[in-house]
Amino acid sequence: MLSGFHGKILEINLSNGKHRVTVVPEEDYRLYLGGSGLAARIYKQRGYDRFPPLSEEAPLLIMTGILTGYNIPTACKAAFCGKSPATSIWSEAIVGGYWPAVFKTNGFDGLIITGRADKPVYLHFGGGEFSIRDAGLLWGEDVYETSGRLEAEHGGKVKVAAIGPAGENEVLISSIMIDGHDARAAGRCGMGALMGSKNLKAIAVEKGDLMPDLSDRERLVQTRKKVLPTIREKAKGLSDFGTAGGVPMVEKLGDLPIRNWTGGSWAEGAARVSGQAMAEQYFVKHYACFACPIGCGKEMKVPLGPHRGTVSHGPEYETVAGFGAMCLNDDPEYVITANDLCNRLGIDTISGSAVIAFTMELYEHGLIPRNLLGDLRPEWGSGESILKLIRQIAYREGLGEYLAKGVKKAAEHFGPLAKEFAVESKGLEFAFHDPRAFTSMAIVYAVGNRGACHLEGLTYFNENRAYPGSMIGLKDDFDPHGSDDKALLAKTMQDYMATFNALGLCKFLIRGHVTPAVIAEWVSAVTGWDFNREELFRAGERIFNIKRVINTGLGISRKDDTLPPRLLAHERGEGAAAGSLPHLGKMLFEYYKLRGWSPEGIPLPETRERLGLG
Repeated sequence: MLSGFHGKILEINLSNGKHRVTVVPEEDYRLYLGGSGLAARIYKQRGYDRFPPLSEEAPLLIMTGILTGYNIPTACKAAFCGKSPATSIWSEAIVGGYWPAVFKTNGFDGLIITGRADKPVYLHFGGGEFSIRDAGLLWGEDVYETSGRLEAEHGGKVKVAAIGPAGENEVLISSIMIDGHDARAAGRCGMGALMGSKNLKAIAVEKGDLMPDLSDRERLVQTRKKVLPTIREKAKGLSDFGTAGGVPMVEKLGDLPIRNWTGGSWAEGAARVSGQAMAEQYFVKHYACFACPIGCGKEMKVPLGPHRGTVSHGPEYETVAGFGAMCLNDDPEYVITANDLCNRLGIDTISGSAVIAFTMELYEHGLIPRNLLGDLRPEWGSGESILKLIRQIAYREGLGEYLAKGVKKAAEHFGPLAKEFAVESKGLEFAFHDPRAFTSMAIVYAVGNRGACHLEGLTYFNENRAYPGSMIGLKDDFDPHGSDDKALLAKTMQDYMATFNALGLCKFLIRGHVTPAVIAEWVSAVTGWDFNREELFRAGERIFNIKRVINTGLGISRKDDTLPPRLLAHERGEGAAAGSLPHLGKMLFEYYKLRGWSPEGIPLPETRERLGLG
């Protein structure tokens, strides 16, 4: 009897309505741990990389982790994977909430969806069965309306993953939203467009009674008891104010990107849009994802627009940094409303705010034709412009037709100078932590398998000692502006973080000082394997490398492992990171050697053989 996973994946072809169940060997779970690890394994095995991302043949792979759905702190995640419509390379969007845990109770570890329905449809799971149902009346509705109607239709028993108008219109920065108003997002890489290209509006799941067995419940209970007090103590700031509570400290450290990455300090603005400031006036209540003792979710009243007064998910750090500091907007009401609008329409708030800040800089330099502007004046700090541009992007209207493609493709339309303002790597807009403040992040962004993703490494937590290096066997004292030992730090944290995406765990566990040994013990308790810290890191290394192998097959190499000129050559003029620039060439040389990659960034044959990658 299997424990921790079903060993089964449901495959559905929406073009003809046919389905089949694929059995996955236990060895693959042990090597790749489920989630995005198993998704990458299947993707490579089947050669899915040969299909254009929005073609009928291209798959959307949705996978839960081995630990997803058990009473383990933050074991709530699923991975939505495929070839990104925005970047045309490997992509994954990780999301929590309740949908992943509920899905797993229906007898499958994941879904592989191919084809394109003739008309809009949604999938329904319940009672151990699934069905493809008409979604014609849902098409065009926003995420909250869609979730509400499906909940009503199914007696309030379903959790919903849905796209909004942005996904329907194949906006390349669109997201898949989870759990309605609670609005957890599979946000990055345009997974909403991939889902929309299949005419798939939503996936509604009811709680079933087919959860996989648990090998050693008592061992799991005792391990959980030991770590819960530390998690709650160390992550108290997240519990009190959510991730947006970190905005003032991030600004103080020189890590907050300002005015499309050109500013140095913004202390007063950061204070006005912080989680602490918003909590005083707009806060309604705290909430948590499945099995989470942290509860970083915050509900707030929307202060502006047609949905004024409704209660919605409060903005996260990245959203505040994007619609606040990046756009020089210090009005929290516009930040909250922009966040709510993106969630309703299904737009990634990181890429969405980045492309709007990019637009404001284009406008400043007179690079936007008047016929595209109409009555729009996207000046720095203009909250009204932010809201108008979000709608234009979702419906691909006016200027939004170009911005819907993300900053890289938009810059190609607006001329050579525009490329200077496009802060991206491999086509993905940067998350809002500055590699000039913590130089290890330069490596993380440059070699990230989905592009400029902070979550693939999170090394700034080590450099600012929020998660001491000794937790992963490294030193605690890193010079945030130097280059020494940054390659080893980046590799180690990337391997570790890859296991979180695969197992179905939230990475905020590192804020709670959870160690690799504890996670390995959870895996052992759930599966019955004799699993240890060393095997965990080997699995993480294997997972990171198989995604790199997929990407090198798509043409990715050293030429793509870089940062935009703005972050390599432009110093922040003031603040804690003033004068700091990452020495990327030196760090990458060391990093490639540690990885067992060629000087061109290709995993060497002996590395692939050692990790079993063929």
